[in-house]
Amino acid sequence: MTITPQEVAHRAASDAETIAWVDEEDGLLGALQRSELRERGLIGRGTFILLFNSAGELCVHRRTLSKALYPGYWDVAAGGMVQADESYEESAARELEEELGVIGVPLTAHEHFYFDQPGNRLWCAVFSAVWDGPLRLQPEEVLEAKFMPVAEVLTQSRTLSYCPDSLDALKRFLQP
Repeated sequence: MTITPQEVAHRAASDAETIAWVDEEDGLLGALQRSELRERGLIGRGTFILLFNSAGELCVHRRTLSKALYPGYWDVAAGGMVQADESYEESAARELEEELGVIGVPLTAHEHFYFDQPGNRLWCAVFSAVWDGPLRLQPEEVLEAKFMPVAEVLTQSRTLSYCPDSLDALKRFLQP
């Protein structure tokens, strides 16, 4: 599979986005371009939206190959980096609309946690929503999407490449 010119342009625009830069306690320090934050190993804010249908199945999607982090991986959550001028909830609603075309659904807030891996240091906010309508995938970010039983997703995650940050968000969500 090759990266399209549209995906390359989207990645350049994404890397130039100004996002929230925070400290180890999630205190806002300022705003930086996404690429600079990643290159310097600094901490940002991210949102993860677990989208379920009314049957309780989870929407999983496969990321495009042009993504800076986890290209081609399966993802259990819509989401992304919080921009400098928005709240976690505003970011979650924006990302859900951008990636999957889901608009106007109530978001339920869950856990807030710190995720730390080389190249991906985030304060994370987890949300969930229920949606039975059609999905409108953003072609620059999402190759395919489907709803699956959560148990099947967890089984697949042992053998297929899944994004570790969103998988962590899902596992935390499932804890009693």
